[in-house]
Amino acid sequence: EQDSPDLVILDLMLPGINGWDLFNAFRRQRPGIPIIMLTARAEEPDRVAGLEMGADDYVTKPFSMRELMARVRTVLRRSHSYVEAPPVMSKSGVNLDSERHEVTVDNRQVHLSPREFDLLAYLMQRAGRVRSREDILQAVWGQEDYLDERTVDVHVRWLRTKIEKDPSNPERLLTVRGVGYKFAEA
Repeated sequence: EQDSPDLVILDLMLPGINGWDLFNAFRRQRPGIPIIMLTARAEEPDRVAGLEMGADDYVTKPFSMRELMARVRTVLRRSHSYVEAPPVMSKSGVNLDSERHEVTVDNRQVHLSPREFDLLAYLMQRAGRVRSREDILQAVWGQEDYLDERTVDVHVRWLRTKIEKDPSNPERLLTVRGVGYKFAEA
């Protein structure tokens, strides 16, 4: 664990070894470590397959070192926003246990999708501070260019139906008009 890398850049076209097998083995042994796939396979089906298998990013050759370093910084920033979170957070009657991936609201267990869980964790970590839709998209969804800021609104609405007594009059997950969202401090 002490020698765990912060991030892995994996070339899928390694001589004598199947890059996909290596990726899967590493992902099984070290599930929390981000992996950037690096490959000459630039076709859309290959990129989609890599991302759907769990790669945190997919870079095709040729690439510039500047682009690769920007992607590394982005993936590290995304991955460390949750690593720094305490294992259990409790605010406003909401308890989030990141190790067990469980949420309780007013002592009743609530089932969240993985994305809803990440969104709630992100906002609870920053309780009382307003986060813009753009910040939330970047931190929770990452570099998915096809998403727009309304994605955040939809997920906030779904999350409110699960954590608020009255989703139309939220007390925990608040809208700051024209700016973004925040989780109530109290």
